Amino acid sequence: MSEHEFSALRTSALIVAAVIAIGLERLLPHGRLRWSWRANLGLWGIDLVLMTAICGACAVSVASWARGAEVGLLNVLPVPWWAGVAVCVVALDLVSYGWHRANHQVAVLWRFHQVHHSDTAFTVSTALRFHPGELLLALPVRLAAIVALGAPGAAVLAFEGFFALANLVEHGDINLPLRLERALERVCITPALHRWHHSRRWTELNTNFGTIFVVWDRAFGTLRPNSSATAVETGLPGIVEPIGFVRALALPSSGARR
Repeated sequence: MSEHEFSALRTSALIVAAVIAIGLERLLPHGRLRWSWRANLGLWGIDLVLMTAICGACAVSVASWARGAEVGLLNVLPVPWWAGVAVCVVALDLVSYGWHRANHQVAVLWRFHQVHHSDTAFTVSTALRFHPGELLLALPVRLAAIVALGAPGAAVLAFEGFFALANLVEHGDINLPLRLERALERVCITPALHRWHHSRRWTELNTNFGTIFVVWDRAFGTLRPNSSATAVETGLPGIVEPIGFVRALALPSSGARR
């Protein structure tokens, strides 16, 4: 798979995920939608330009290099391609859980990650609200995980597709039917579970770190049950007013709010 093909397929997956997430948010709203599109899209625009310039589709290039050099777990074990894809999706989601949790526990990482939590609204666009500094810090972790796994390009693409869908949907202001919500939360992170993670209270904010699968929060004791029926005040602890684009960019320099 070439970098051009990878980029095209990844973009297509993101568009499909966004359509699904926004559609669910419109059809099954949890509450009165409060939008932060201007700030969130502004941050996403900077992230997109910066990460394209620095990395582009470097994930698939790193995967190709690892395969050629026979580096990584799946490049030395005789594993069927479909099993390799499944292993990579699960393993990369575990890495995402660990990195996310570290962003809450390590002060220098929290300086950047708090920008994501500073959205007082909780909508699909919140999934795009990341400081570019956080993405730059995450890049070597992500690439190292791909190399260690020996993840093929198809597996990286599959993970990014699932990750994009999970990330956008779980940030949606979505009120799932109770029976469906209870069934889904046995396997994956639901909007209600992730909404709890965006609470203004520290004890609630430091729970539910998963992105795709809920198993990591169960295994490591960070799962906090929640349902769409629960009203959650979202944002940063101690901050009530909305934080716009300029202030969000400057937020890491204002000190780690722990």
